Amino acid sequence: MLGGIKVVSFCHFLQGPAADQYLADMGADVIKVEPLTGAYERHWSGAGVYVEGVSGFYLCANRNKRSIAIDLKSSEGKEVARRLIAGADVVLENFRPGVFSRLGFDQAELDRLNPTLIFASASGFGSSGPMVDKPGQDILVQARSGLISVTGTPGIGPTPVGAAVVDQHGGALLAMGILGAIVRKLREGKGTRVEGSLLNAGIDLQGEPLVNWFAGGMARDVLNREKNLATWFHEAPYGVYPARDGHVVVSLCKVPDLAKAVESDDMRALLSKDRYEDRDEFAKALALATAKFSVEELERRFDSHNVWWAPIRYYDELLNDPQLVHSEVFRKVQVKGRTIHLVNHPNRYDGKVPDLRVLALEIGEHTREILSEHGYSASEVEQLLSANAVVASRDEASERGAA
Repeated sequence: MLGGIKVVSFCHFLQGPAADQYLADMGADVIKVEPLTGAYERHWSGAGVYVEGVSGFYLCANRNKRSIAIDLKSSEGKEVARRLIAGADVVLENFRPGVFSRLGFDQAELDRLNPTLIFASASGFGSSGPMVDKPGQDILVQARSGLISVTGTPGIGPTPVGAAVVDQHGGALLAMGILGAIVRKLREGKGTRVEGSLLNAGIDLQGEPLVNWFAGGMARDVLNREKNLATWFHEAPYGVYPARDGHVVVSLCKVPDLAKAVESDDMRALLSKDRYEDRDEFAKALALATAKFSVEELERRFDSHNVWWAPIRYYDELLNDPQLVHSEVFRKVQVKGRTIHLVNHPNRYDGKVPDLRVLALEIGEHTREILSEHGYSASEVEQLLSANAVVASRDEASERGAA
């Protein structure tokens, strides 16, 4: 869908790479500009996971991009970057605010190079304001946005989400903004300055509870709730409940049907009570009832009484989940001879998962190819390599990873 759209990405970590990965999956030609030693995510990985030397962190957010390695502090490297920018539809960066400008690429220079350019920036707290110079990272924003405080309870304590949800959501929001800017450029011939921040993404994740909090004039005591309840603003039984051999989630449903499903007199005795004001009583009664049954028994009972529920799955169960298999959520790829699973693009277009066209396993894997496309002769490329202004991998024809 984005065939013909050229994106030059000066991004590392997760927020920026996630954003341009969405665009790459949709067909944009995304060129990942890395430092000579490689992007940060090549050199760090959660749990120390590396696949034949390739970081799991890198693999999660860099599919369908080509790699060029440039020394942006050298005059020759800056000139390469200028040529890439001049031919791009979109330039995306997620340095700390001001760094890209100090490298020589401020708004005036970008306008000079490419008057209709879409220039997108991802940061922790935006390009201005009292926190502009503070480090922006997922868990820091989970804390500052209030997400950690409401995920836990005053009794249990603040509880972070078990994934980098703000980074990922921030990337999706930035990709959405860039797509809007692409439509504007195609319709009006105008460029757009697009800015995304982790702080705004963390707030956006919580639109429903924040509106309810402020509109309802809430105070912190509303966060107190029985441990099985998932949120402070849903009525019972919305939460997690024990079974003999695991746990299940029960969503909003008709309490009489739920009481029948678990054969609980305690639940029936609560039918006249308010499901929000007396949510703790509901949750305690339901937890005692579900604990008597196995997950399989609860499945039969809940399904037969139209109770909205789900089993708690662990990661080691996901690859064999029938719905996930049907939906092609995971993709097998070859990384230097080893087979692993990547998470696919989340959307389907005309019923299909976007193809995996390229997976740049090496730093500068496409340097020569990209320079040639931008008018550099073979001798000029060799001069840039000799000057260490750019780096190319030993084998630009190395395996792309698709299986």
